[in-house]
Amino acid sequence: MSTRIKFCGITRPQDARLAVDLGVDAIGLVFTRRSQRFLGITQAREIRRQLPPFTAAVALFMDDDPGWIEEVIAGVQPDLLQFHGAEPGSFAASFSRPYIKAVPMASVDDAIAYVSLHPAANGFLLDSHALGALGGSGETFDWRRAPRLGRSTILAGGLTADNVAQAIALVRPYAVDVSSGIETAPGIKDPARMRRFVEAVRTADAGIVK
Repeated sequence: MSTRIKFCGITRPQDARLAVDLGVDAIGLVFTRRSQRFLGITQAREIRRQLPPFTAAVALFMDDDPGWIEEVIAGVQPDLLQFHGAEPGSFAASFSRPYIKAVPMASVDDAIAYVSLHPAANGFLLDSHALGALGGSGETFDWRRAPRLGRSTILAGGLTADNVAQAIALVRPYAVDVSSGIETAPGIKDPARMRRFVEAVRTADAGIVK
C-alpha cells in the first residue's frame, strides 16, 4: 500500500497546483492566526479551487474560537479539520466534519492514552511539537516512540526528502505530512524540494530504502 502524502502550510495557488501534479493526496491550509503560514478565507478559496476531486483540503486550527472555525468551514468547505491544540474530543467532533488530532509527542508520555481521548478522530498526526507550540518547526522526534495505530497513523515533524524513507521504514505510517521540509521560507514551497520529497516516499514504498 502506498504511503499517503500531505503537504501542509500551503499559501500559494501555484504550490497547490504542483502538489496536485505530483499526486499528493492532501494539502493543509493553516487558519490559526499565530502561525506564519496563516491565510485568510479569500486566499484559501483561491487555493481550494486548484484541487480536483480526491485531493483533500485540510483546515488546520489550534485552540481557535468556534465561530472562526464555523466561518472557515462555511467559506472554504474543507474535507477534513485538523486540531493542533488542547481541544477536547467533544469540541473537535462538534463541527460535523471528519477530523484529525495532532499528538504533541514532545509533551506526551503515553500516546495511546492521549489518542483515547479522541474516539471520533479519523486519524492522529504524530508531531514533534510540545503541547501549546506550533508545528512546522523542522524538528523530528524519536520515531521509535510512535504508537502503532494502523490506518490512523500520520507521521509529521521535521520530515524531509533525506529522512522520510527511514521514517517510513521504521514507523510504517498510513500517511506522512510535511511543511518546512519542502520550503524556502514559511509558507513558500520549493518546487524541487516538493518533487524530491514525493520521489523519496515512492522509493520507500518500493522497498528501496537507502
